[in-house]
Amino acid sequence: MICVSTVEPHWACNAPAAFAFSPLTSPTSRPELRMIPDTKIVERQPDARTVDGVVGAPAVAREPEQEALSSRLLRDYDAGAFFFASPKRTMLARGVFATVPDAGGANSLDGLPERVAAVLNASRDAAHDIPVAVGAVPFDGKVPAHLVVPMTIQRAGPMVFDGAAAARSPLAGQYTLRPVPEPSAYKDGVAAALKLMQEGPLRKVVLSRSLHVDTAAPVDLRQLLHNLARRNPHGYTFAVDLPQHADAAPGAGRRTLIGASPELLVARSGLQVMANPLAGSAARSADPVEDQARATRLMASPKDLHEHAVVIDAVAEALRPFCKTLDVPKGPSLVSTQTMWHLSTRITGELKDPSITSLTLALAMHPTPAVCGHPTALAHEAIGNIEPFHRGYFTGTVGWCDANGDGQWAVTIRCAEADDRTLRLFAGAGIVVGSTPEAELAETEAKFRTMLQAMGLGLEVQP
Repeated sequence: MICVSTVEPHWACNAPAAFAFSPLTSPTSRPELRMIPDTKIVERQPDARTVDGVVGAPAVAREPEQEALSSRLLRDYDAGAFFFASPKRTMLARGVFATVPDAGGANSLDGLPERVAAVLNASRDAAHDIPVAVGAVPFDGKVPAHLVVPMTIQRAGPMVFDGAAAARSPLAGQYTLRPVPEPSAYKDGVAAALKLMQEGPLRKVVLSRSLHVDTAAPVDLRQLLHNLARRNPHGYTFAVDLPQHADAAPGAGRRTLIGASPELLVARSGLQVMANPLAGSAARSADPVEDQARATRLMASPKDLHEHAVVIDAVAEALRPFCKTLDVPKGPSLVSTQTMWHLSTRITGELKDPSITSLTLALAMHPTPAVCGHPTALAHEAIGNIEPFHRGYFTGTVGWCDANGDGQWAVTIRCAEADDRTLRLFAGAGIVVGSTPEAELAETEAKFRTMLQAMGLGLEVQP
């Protein structure tokens, strides 16, 4: 336990605009989705009422300050909202117009695209614009997916920060850090996974760790989200309001999934499809010469190139049945975040059938070998036997899908679940033949730093 103190191709994007369901005018009227001029932002009042099973509320508009709309959306985020920023757009959604129902069976992901489509189609009559479902899908069907059609949506272009804005504002306070499992136990798990590969057909498995962070004061989600977005402007920064656990204490506060993923699972715009799997990683160095040397070694590493190839083959295999054309580059390129180098391959294609939605594609690919392993069933079994916790929404997918099927879904990594005074951080590493327990432990430590640095905790913390 450690105690610390601190003081894509171009995708179609609508012009900056906000959308909201109109105020109810009578007990039998239905809310209406309408465009709000981009000079106003709608805020909901707490006196919501229910009509025909749909929640509606009066809206009050206020004039915005003179600043970039994307920055304003980030500034206006508060706990309970949905925020999603990608390299091409920024989205802030509030309230719940409709909730996608759970499947009610053993696997919450069964029939999920059809349930989402039904809710979106039912919302069309109340909308002047195209309804959108937003939220998070878990690693597996043991946890319900959490997807809603929001009451208000505001959209803008990508986040843009100057040098001053990119500096982090530490979250002041005291933190107690507890790794789960302990580092030695994680290395034992890696050794067990390598033994499984020696004895059977398992080619890759991703083993993850969790870092429990207890705080002396409530977590400042707004500042944490700001820091993540500013430090990861080319990734996918998100915050999703989650339902509380069934066994949560009465009066428990909000539960939020928050993070900055470097990895696009899939995006769809019309018939155009793009996926950008990442696999094979190296921690960055503060020394420029060493940093470049690590990047060069990563591009030449047989172990990492093999790990990457396993992922690319699986993603291409999942997408190919849906696509008329599919372009898979012969080799990877390098991409970087502030903490990591990654091998990256951008796969593009054209759909055969326009009825195939972005969520359908996401679930056909999910979980990719980048977060689970290969073969999937064997890797999933190994994860269940070795990892001492259930992942929940970690290594799931987060994003949005509209009623036309367009959408973006990011892989839910470099993230945490925040619950009042607790943050539960996650990080994983891909285990293949040639992996070593020490190197994989070090990789997870490096990946934790996306969240730790956003909290204001630097290299002095060994997770």
